[in-house]
Amino acid sequence: MQIQNVGFILILRTFESLNFVKMHIHHIETRPSILNHFIAQVRDCSVQTDRMRFRRNLERIAEILGYEMSKYLEYREQTVTTPLGEKKVPMLARDMVICSILRAGLPFHNGLLNYFDHAENAFISAYRHHTGTKDEFEILVEYLSAPSLENKTLLLADPMLATGQSFVSVYESLKKLGTPAEVHILAVIGARPGIALLEKHFPPETHLWIAAIDDTLNDKGYIVPGLGDAGDLAYGNKLQH
Repeated sequence: MQIQNVGFILILRTFESLNFVKMHIHHIETRPSILNHFIAQVRDCSVQTDRMRFRRNLERIAEILGYEMSKYLEYREQTVTTPLGEKKVPMLARDMVICSILRAGLPFHNGLLNYFDHAENAFISAYRHHTGTKDEFEILVEYLSAPSLENKTLLLADPMLATGQSFVSVYESLKKLGTPAEVHILAVIGARPGIALLEKHFPPETHLWIAAIDDTLNDKGYIVPGLGDAGDLAYGNKLQH
């Protein structure tokens, strides 16, 4: 009987690993903290008109997400020499690359870099190109500056996760730079349809670190209630393509 039970457990675990390995979603605002104040401010029409404050709040949210994410990374003990002796300290074990999507991703990138100052940096452009008279659009990626991603920890950052198409297009463009050992996606606000799209296109065991999740998108593919256009709020209005 004991052997049969062990065999059944092994079969069950194998079946689970083949069929039910999905993205790990870390929805941080569900446990109230000071993070909720920053989220409220980036959403609030009466506050978000202050561009400097808006950028700083994106930066602070990124810092909190980065700290929460750091609890799940791999560490190795290293010996540090102090003026009075030596001490073994757990230090991050793998090289890291922070890749931000321009332009709203810049203050978000700075927040992550405040905590992971040893990380390499990558920048990529992705924008909506409207293909007709309606609200249909495609994501165009036109600029990429990045180091090798081979066997590194990739942090893919953008404040807004709306349809999810930008994240998917960017990840496809990054594949030519090597295979990361692990992938972490970070966002301030996301919509459930966009998260569902990421689950279909990103590798199993990808982690999503997100401050807030809204249920729907409007006809133009913007998050409702969301916060508006993060890039415009951070840096000013842009001419449309």
